[in-house]
Amino acid sequence: MTNGRMKRVSESGAPHRVGGFRYSRTEDEWEWSDNVATMHGYRPGEVIPTTELLLSHKHPDDRHYVAQTLDAIRTSGGPFSSRHRIVDTNGVTRSVIVVGDSILDEHGEVTGSAGFYIDVTETLDRTVQESVDELVDEISSSRAAIEQAKGMLMIVYGISADLAFDILIWSSQQKNVKLRRISEQLIARARTDFVLPNGLRSQFDHLLLGSAETDPQ
Repeated sequence: MTNGRMKRVSESGAPHRVGGFRYSRTEDEWEWSDNVATMHGYRPGEVIPTTELLLSHKHPDDRHYVAQTLDAIRTSGGPFSSRHRIVDTNGVTRSVIVVGDSILDEHGEVTGSAGFYIDVTETLDRTVQESVDELVDEISSSRAAIEQAKGMLMIVYGISADLAFDILIWSSQQKNVKLRRISEQLIARARTDFVLPNGLRSQFDHLLLGSAETDPQ
């Protein structure tokens, strides 16, 4: 998670309108900050959040959409953003923005998600919206760069996605450079310094055209 950007988001609005959350896939457990509990109408520490409890507070018209998002978080754990409504324990409907990103272990495996809620019921401050938009774009860009670099390693070395990710992590640790930056550097250098032999390019053209012929969609 981009801590500097998250801090900006938190400081952009009233503190009571922003709260954090964390989800562990291993334990299938959720954690709320006190502010998120308050948004749902609970006193801090009053309840232990569960997936069922989260869904029970979603507005009926938004529940199906949010259920799909929660299922994606629990199974794949990728970055996400959502704007939907919740109904607190007093029956008050609140509009919230929820932004999250993956939690990775030392092997690069997704172990959960973490992020924050913003209560935008009364007003959506322009600075808050801009900061949220920038954060979502940054998360998406980071993920895209890493996935592109993984794909390059998989093709060049004929290896699996997991092994390609391990190589990126190793390179990141060796150079003490963030994973996204390592990925971006690899992509940039490959574009300028790496030239495919004509024979290999022709083979790929054949594979691409063959794929298009076998799958008319």
